Amino acid sequence: MKTKHSIKILTVLLLTIVMAVGMMVGGCGSSGGSSGSAGGIKVYYTAPPDDDFKALLKTALAENAGGEGVTLDIGEGCNTVNDQIKQIKTAVESGYDAIICLPVDRATALQLEVSAGDVPIVFVNGAPDAEYLEKDKYMVVSSYEMDAGTYQAEYVWNTLGKPSSINIVMLRGPVTHNAAIARSNSVYKFFKENGVTVNVVFDDTANWDEEQAKEMMAIVEKTNQSFDAVFCNNDSMAVGAANYLAEHGYDLTKIPVVGVDATTGGCQSIVDGKMQFTVFQSATGQGKTAIQLAKALVTKGTADGMEGLTEDGLYIWVPFEKVDGSNVKNYM
Repeated sequence: MKTKHSIKILTVLLLTIVMAVGMMVGGCGSSGGSSGSAGGIKVYYTAPPDDDFKALLKTALAENAGGEGVTLDIGEGCNTVNDQIKQIKTAVESGYDAIICLPVDRATALQLEVSAGDVPIVFVNGAPDAEYLEKDKYMVVSSYEMDAGTYQAEYVWNTLGKPSSINIVMLRGPVTHNAAIARSNSVYKFFKENGVTVNVVFDDTANWDEEQAKEMMAIVEKTNQSFDAVFCNNDSMAVGAANYLAEHGYDLTKIPVVGVDATTGGCQSIVDGKMQFTVFQSATGQGKTAIQLAKALVTKGTADGMEGLTEDGLYIWVPFEKVDGSNVKNYM
């Protein structure tokens, strides 16, 4: 019988063309039924509870583990930093060779690294500040977040006829999340660099959540201020914002609502004429690369030679892709 402090692990079998099988096992360190072959490299994945993108990322990790000879065990979603620290400590004690971590809070990277000791950590999707990274030990696999906001702003500006001023609504992810910060800042940076005056009608977090986005748009409507576009740090919020506006009589052909991730829901919203634009973040690419990097750090001790590796050796970037009505069906 496990204590209430024990960590439950969701062990995922390698998904094949014909089937996908998963099973839950208690405790860390069990490799039976994991993705990959017993006796190979053991990697542990820790992350917050799933949203659309995290679920895709988790699947991609599982799909790619076996082909790289990696046994992958996946921890139950962490609601707190303390939960994540406990998972990492238990994984280290259980003999895992590497940790893949989507941090609950990227600002706690140092605590996570101390918990890991000499075990390397691949931070995936959530990137700690560079001061907490170390070549060939604490590295990041993600997409360069500034590009996402730049692509959003570029699309909106061109769609609206390159105005000299713009009234915007900004819906952010969690306030400390590097993606939320970078995607928002790059929108403002793009307009500043192009001499566009930005009037901020509303700028607040909706925590990646569709329903919270609707609540935020209801607040915006109550201010009785006009706005030209709605920028959302992810597709779930963009879907929520677009649905709210459509339900309340706004013309979405004239007010671009833009997101990030090109999720199934986001792409369908574009097809339905609600959202106008999103940016594809490849969960498949990030998952595959994170597995490859973890393997490289364990077997070779270095990431040298990996595609996308930055000159400082701290990051491997998986490129974003622009998605609108002209190409959205390619992402569905």
